[in-house]
Amino acid sequence: MKSKATLKQIAKELGVSISTVSKALNDSSEISKATKDKIKEFAELKNYTPNLMAKNLKYQKTNTIGVVLPNILNSFFAKVFSGIENVAREKGYNLITAISNESLEREKQLMEMLNNGAVDGFILSVAEETQLSKKLDHYNAIIRSGTPIVLFDRIVDLPKSDKVIVDDLDSAIDATQHLINIGCKKIALISTIDNLSVGKLRFEGYKKALENNEIQIDEELIIVDNDMDSFDDKLKRIMQQRLVDGVFALDEHGLTKVHKIAIQEGIAIPEEINILGFADGVWSRRMSPSISTVSQHAPEIGEKSATLLIDRLLNKDEEKAFDYKTIIIKTELRQRESTKKL
Repeated sequence: MKSKATLKQIAKELGVSISTVSKALNDSSEISKATKDKIKEFAELKNYTPNLMAKNLKYQKTNTIGVVLPNILNSFFAKVFSGIENVAREKGYNLITAISNESLEREKQLMEMLNNGAVDGFILSVAEETQLSKKLDHYNAIIRSGTPIVLFDRIVDLPKSDKVIVDDLDSAIDATQHLINIGCKKIALISTIDNLSVGKLRFEGYKKALENNEIQIDEELIIVDNDMDSFDDKLKRIMQQRLVDGVFALDEHGLTKVHKIAIQEGIAIPEEINILGFADGVWSRRMSPSISTVSQHAPEIGEKSATLLIDRLLNKDEEKAFDYKTIIIKTELRQRESTKKL
C-alpha cells in the first residue's frame, strides 16, 4: 500500500510553499490553472488525502452530527435515526453513529472521542447506566466546550440542552383508559424498563388511570422486573391462572412475551385477554392476531431532534441560542386485533 503524502512533502518535492499547495488543492483563484493542475496531479500520484480533523479544528465546523444510541436492536431507535438522517441529508450534514450499549463508560468514551473536532453537535438518547447513576459530568463538559446536545426519548436533568420527548404519562393514562373502556377489569402492567425515565412515567400513567376509575391497584398484577427469567416466570403464572383480562406492556419485550404466552397457553386474544403496549415495530402489524400499540412516531422524533440541533448550530451567536426547548410529540393509539372494539 502506498504511504500517504503530506502537504509539507508535496511542497518540498515541487519546490513551492505549503500555502501554495494548500490553496491549489482547494481550487483557490490566487493560483494559476497550470500550477493547480500540476499540484493536483502530483498529489494524486502521491496518494494524498486531506487531514479532515485538522481542517475541522482550524475552521471549527465539520457539518457532521454525532448520534449516540443506547442500542441498535430496538426498532424504535432505528426509526428515530431514519428521521435524523432525512433532515441531516436535506440540510447538508453528515452523521457519525455510535452505540453506547447502555453503558455509562462507553457513552463517555464515545462522546469525548467525537467531541475532539469530529462533530459539531450531538443527538442522543441516554444510556441506562447513565440514568441510573445520574452522572452527567461528561454532558456538562461537552456543553461547556461549546458543543450543543439534543436529548431524545430518554432524558436527564440537563438544563442547557434541547429535548424531544413523547407524552409518556398521558399516553399511558389514555392506553389504560382504553382497556377499561372496552371492559377490562383486571389489567396487568408489565415492564422491563422501570429503571428508565420513560418506564417510570408510563407506570405513573397506568396507576393514575386506575385511580381515576376507582379501580384498586393489585400488586400481584404489576410485573416490573429487569431479570428476564424472573420476568417470564411471573408473567406466565398470572396468565396461566387466568388472573387478567387485559395487559398493558410498557416495552417491546413484554408485549411480545404476552402475545407468545397467550398463544402457547391457548388463551383467546382478545376474547379472554386484551393486549396493548408501547411499540413502533412492524411486527405488531404482522403478528397474528396483530397487536394494538401506542405509536411514538419515532421518525418525527428524529426529525425534530435534528432540526433543533441544526437550528442551534446555525444560530450559535444569536441571543435565541440560549432559549432551550423541550418539544413533546403526541403519540397515537393504534387499535388492531389484540383488543376488543369499542
